[in-house]
Amino acid sequence: MHKQERSFHHTVAHKKGFALILTLSALAVIIALTAVLVSYLDEARKDSSASKAMIQADLYYADIKKVFKGFKDKKALYTVLYLSPIPLVSPDGRFSVIMACKPLANGVNVNWLAYANESNMSNRYDAAQKVFETIIQSYDLEDPVKLEEMLLEEIGGKGKWVVKAQSRLPQKNGIITYKQFTDILDRYQYESDDVKVGTVPWDKYFVFNPVSKEPQENMIDGDYISAELLAVLFDIDLASVKDDWVKGGIELKTFVQNMGGVYEPQLYTKEFLPQSRCEVQYDYEGERFGFRFEDIEGEVKHFEFLGKE
Repeated sequence: MHKQERSFHHTVAHKKGFALILTLSALAVIIALTAVLVSYLDEARKDSSASKAMIQADLYYADIKKVFKGFKDKKALYTVLYLSPIPLVSPDGRFSVIMACKPLANGVNVNWLAYANESNMSNRYDAAQKVFETIIQSYDLEDPVKLEEMLLEEIGGKGKWVVKAQSRLPQKNGIITYKQFTDILDRYQYESDDVKVGTVPWDKYFVFNPVSKEPQENMIDGDYISAELLAVLFDIDLASVKDDWVKGGIELKTFVQNMGGVYEPQLYTKEFLPQSRCEVQYDYEGERFGFRFEDIEGEVKHFEFLGKE
């Protein structure tokens, strides 16, 4: 126990060091990203000054795609972009965009709730069930059985709770967007008269991605999980986690072991997982618009125009 305490205090002592290194790395990445990206976007602005907002979004997306595909150190890039939204302003100040990115796999996949009977996915199912049951108890949800039934119906492709208007939903079973998930929550709240379900910060615990056919590809990007999820998965006091956990600055394995928890390597990636979703906001004729895209294993795709913000 004393060794663990000394090791933990050693880790905490390095927390400020991690933060300083991260700050310096962030500054270098922002400078590089701004210099390259702004030159692309400023040119796109000039070429699209008479175009509609969606056409401008297409142009911005095409140029961002070029920059991101050419950025080799994805961990350095996204560790910065995960920290907070980054404003990128043209040298003449005539236009700006704001970019915000989040990891795609920094939580428990909600679709794992449907894998109770598949032995090769048992640890994924156990993790999802543990999180779901903890939320039920912590927020005292009125009818958790009904909520889980609704989620499982949607995951299995039999759901009648969501109008599948999003472009990718008809192509894949499962809950693959947060909007799809919240539509189910809204329906559950209406039918069960359970206002408490709306107070749960679901996106701090779950992610909403298609499930891969290979279990080893269904991993959690552990170094970027929320303090709330970390506390649940490893049965650690949340206040202690919030005091000392630095997403992207401390390895999950090291942190958990120093806190006396049991780390399961089969569930978490060993290295940075290059799977991210980004949203870009930009101004057009005095109004703000947005679009999103995903960068998965070096392939930038799934452009979606969000319209007026």
